[in-house]
Amino acid sequence: MLTRVIFNQKGGVGKSSIAVNLASISAEQGFKTLVIDLDPQSNASQYLLGDAANFNGHQQALEPNIESFYQDVLAATGKSLIGNTLGALLKSKSQGLDAYAHQSPFNNLDVIVASPSLGALEHSLETKHKIYKLRDAIAELSGKYDRIYIDTPPAFNFFTLSALISADRVLIPFDCDVFSQRALQTLIENILETQDDHNQRLEIEGIVVNQFQAQAKLPREVVQQLKDQGLPILNNMLPPSVIMKESHHKNKPLIYLAPEHKLSQAYAALFAEIEKIA
Repeated sequence: MLTRVIFNQKGGVGKSSIAVNLASISAEQGFKTLVIDLDPQSNASQYLLGDAANFNGHQQALEPNIESFYQDVLAATGKSLIGNTLGALLKSKSQGLDAYAHQSPFNNLDVIVASPSLGALEHSLETKHKIYKLRDAIAELSGKYDRIYIDTPPAFNFFTLSALISADRVLIPFDCDVFSQRALQTLIENILETQDDHNQRLEIEGIVVNQFQAQAKLPREVVQQLKDQGLPILNNMLPPSVIMKESHHKNKPLIYLAPEHKLSQAYAALFAEIEKIA
């Protein structure tokens, strides 16, 4: 089993799109795959499940979800935000993380959906030192899943740190923006600090260049600067395309929507690169 986390502290760089599309290719290739959505915005969840994972004033978040998992973690301490009951305690002890997963419409692909109120638990989880609970729960999934992709919020917080502690590898989306370039050093420092303090097996698998316009001068210069700094830029870069918006709208990852499209092929090549498939 291999766990990857998709992480960047900057929003709008394509974390959810990259997580879902790589996970979908993984599933299509025959790997039993799980997406864990830790971002309260729930983009990855809605991408895969559509309206079922949507939430608004008239519709509550789909349950169970990642907040349910953390609520049960707190219940096991005897001081849950939803009360202290013997039933909650027994439930948290008996259920594995896969009990919180929903089957997507696509073969081999499950998702643990996000919750808009997940952030309300952060202080309690930090206070109770629950930073390793996700790691331990994921470890128990060995034999049930081959690949796990974790989508993170655009912040270095408790949930992102939990994901990095749980992962074998981290992919960093990058959108050729000058501000993103300046923020990369801090981001990488956070990853390396997590590696030193919590998870020595964690590797930076590479930087995924997204929205790369090969014919434009500035993106080429920015990417070359990153390479000159010795940063691990992955060879296969993702071009911009309006088909991504269509993919989001139809809740259908690219490998299922338009497998021959240039962006789908770029994702397939990226997947082959990180999986080291010749």
